[in-house]
Amino acid sequence: MTNTALLVMDVQRDVVAIADDGSGYLPRLRRAIEGARAADIPVIYVVMGLRPGDPEVSPRNRGMTNVVRAGLFTEGAPGTEIHPDVAPQRGDVVVTKRRGSAFSGSDLDLVLRARNIDSLVLTGIATSAVVLSTLWHAIDLDFGLTVLADACLDTDPEVHTMLTEKLFPQWADVVAVEDWLKAIAPH
Repeated sequence: MTNTALLVMDVQRDVVAIADDGSGYLPRLRRAIEGARAADIPVIYVVMGLRPGDPEVSPRNRGMTNVVRAGLFTEGAPGTEIHPDVAPQRGDVVVTKRRGSAFSGSDLDLVLRARNIDSLVLTGIATSAVVLSTLWHAIDLDFGLTVLADACLDTDPEVHTMLTEKLFPQWADVVAVEDWLKAIAPH
């Protein structure tokens, strides 16, 4: 039997404000989180947090430079907080990362190893950023992977569809929240 954790990645106020398409994303994600808790699956939140002054951002890193120019992810800024509709509860872990992947510049690997986690369920915003980056990193670390397609969101729906229907299934189980909840429900 695998030891699984649900990762809720980059679901921060500013990111939700940019990406939420009105499709009911936050309520679906909340259902996944509540289902994980009910099944005793740890919920681990991953947030992007950059120090004031952005000392960890190289001008050679186009993606991170664009994030800084947009004024996103400064530690302590209100927009960097996890969206209140899916806020952590007592016992949930919050990990701060410094790059695209949930593993980059964070202690996520340490948290997972300490809990003997060998399987990850990925959710978050954006499918083409944190979800994709984390998936690749987790593959190299030999984690079992599930992606909750409708608990991921991207500003480009075509890219989201291409990733969740064509690319991710090569390396992960890709399922809808409701199907995952049925699979983890106590029998």
